[in-house]
Amino acid sequence: MGGMRSGKSTLAERHAQESGLSVTYIATAEARDEGMHARIAHHRMRRPEHWKLVEVGHDLASALEREARADRCLLVDCLTLWLTQMLCGLDEKAVQSEISALLRVLSDFPGHIILVSNETNMGIVPMGELSRRYCDEAGRLHQKLGAICERVILVVAGLPLMVKGAT
Repeated sequence: MGGMRSGKSTLAERHAQESGLSVTYIATAEARDEGMHARIAHHRMRRPEHWKLVEVGHDLASALEREARADRCLLVDCLTLWLTQMLCGLDEKAVQSEISALLRVLSDFPGHIILVSNETNMGIVPMGELSRRYCDEAGRLHQKLGAICERVILVVAGLPLMVKGAT
């Protein structure tokens, strides 16, 4: 977890590569504008060609269930993009259902998983209703994930700071 352009994806990709397992990259971004097209292209250029790619919409939990194996590393990039897209496209009940499904899958995950997410709650409370809702939901999601994940790393200026677990 970290801020925009903090180096969190690069660190996650390095950890996936160093896992020694086959890697499946679970991409959550939707290219809705030129800026996002450029970000996605940049990520694609960095990834090894032999990594499997799975692009998902809101059904992240289903994709994880399909792809999970004891001998595989799944790298999910990025949870906050996934959350944003759901908040903009689904009703409250559906958003909560998808979050619950994700947490359920992660609680008994058979293999290695790396989750990339933006830390968004270190600033002021946003003015807009959607922005406040996003920050609230991201904060709640991060707290729940922090409770079940073995390791939590905050990335600042490309440097990993251990929040939970061993290095």
